Amino acid sequence: MTLSRTLAERALALTWADLDPAARAAARTFLHDTLCVGAAGARAPLADNVLTAARGWGEGTHCGVLGHPGVRLPQPSAAFVNAVQIHAQEFDCVHEPAVVHPMATVGAVILSEADRASAEGKPISGEALLTALVAGAEIAASLGLCATTPLKFFRPATAGIFGCVAALISLRRLSPDQGVSAFGYALAFASGTMQAHAEGKPALPIQIANAARAAVMAADLAEAGLPGPEASIEGPFGYLTLFETAHDLTPLTDPAPGFRIAEVSWKPFPTGRAAHGGIVALQTLMTQHGLSAADVAEAVYRAPPLIPRLVGRRPSPDMAPAWARLCLPWLGAVVLTRGTVGLADFTPEHLSNPALLILAERIRVEADANPDPAAFTPATLTVTTSDGRALTHTVTAQLGSPAQPLTRDQHLAKQAACLDFAGLGANAATLADTIDRFETLDDASSILSLLGAHR
Repeated sequence: MTLSRTLAERALALTWADLDPAARAAARTFLHDTLCVGAAGARAPLADNVLTAARGWGEGTHCGVLGHPGVRLPQPSAAFVNAVQIHAQEFDCVHEPAVVHPMATVGAVILSEADRASAEGKPISGEALLTALVAGAEIAASLGLCATTPLKFFRPATAGIFGCVAALISLRRLSPDQGVSAFGYALAFASGTMQAHAEGKPALPIQIANAARAAVMAADLAEAGLPGPEASIEGPFGYLTLFETAHDLTPLTDPAPGFRIAEVSWKPFPTGRAAHGGIVALQTLMTQHGLSAADVAEAVYRAPPLIPRLVGRRPSPDMAPAWARLCLPWLGAVVLTRGTVGLADFTPEHLSNPALLILAERIRVEADANPDPAAFTPATLTVTTSDGRALTHTVTAQLGSPAQPLTRDQHLAKQAACLDFAGLGANAATLADTIDRFETLDDASSILSLLGAHR
């Protein structure tokens, strides 16, 4: 039996009753997070450009777009635009050990599926949607965990498309043969490189969006009867062989107890996850020692090699928001100046602010000798002050990770801030209440009216 058949059968077999309390809570929590981040993404730089392009591919009647009341698109295009919005501001949740953003792809696809099904008079229940979410996150994260060497392709997109297909297998009740074919077409469509990350270009969320759209297409083709490659995961030219330098199948063939959705981390700040440890370390020193921007002669964040690779870049006066979100020196300067970094900090005025750029020159990121290619911690910030003191703080767990989760109040504050940014702040309390009882909804798409996706 091929691994793709095993995974298709697992997605089909999974039920809400199978999920433990941790998985159920995480599914509700990260659906809430994804909806709010995606609504805020409607106001992200270039979001309108993406919507314009998608509308040029054809209008539809089935699916709405978060934060855009009255806009209706065909399902593949709606999945595409919503996925861009979910990831565009680097605020969506992440499975750190896998280096995968499971909800940017899976979340966008399941929302489009629920919207389409409701428009066709066959609504998907909240329970079914949450179950599919867990099934999709399981595959996307497990594929990332199979990798034993550093990223060379953009894993949130390349692994994410397979997670999306697993979710669609669950929701559409595809047969095992159709599921195998859908995974086969996911392999045919899989793409996404780290070049966009290296250059700080908006192609990163576009790659995630392409995975979401292509997953819908893959499932459609399988349902239409087109047979796809069978050994799409482990074959000689399958996903793991082609997209990862080296891998170990154990996370897929012999998964640990529990569900990957419960291993997902919040992002407390709209930046690359690799910058979060440095941000929190600066905040800690500011609180404990009264550190201010004027005090900093030099700040060095010494961290596992993945961190400088992802966020050790230097700022420039003409940098784009996508570059700045992945630039810890500049983000650190923002934190030292106003105590945090938020959605409103990536305007042209902020990005070219001479004071921030000068301060950022005193901050750098260095690699330590950690051999783990996916490690985010431990990492140590050392600040040398203008009066000669050396202040240090070591980060052993990222804020928002399972080891240091956000509190309920912190989670709700993030969601409220996202909705405020989207102009939907009045809906925050109702949305939170609906999420708390989401599995009882007869039509999961009904929640989209609170996110500006329907009139």
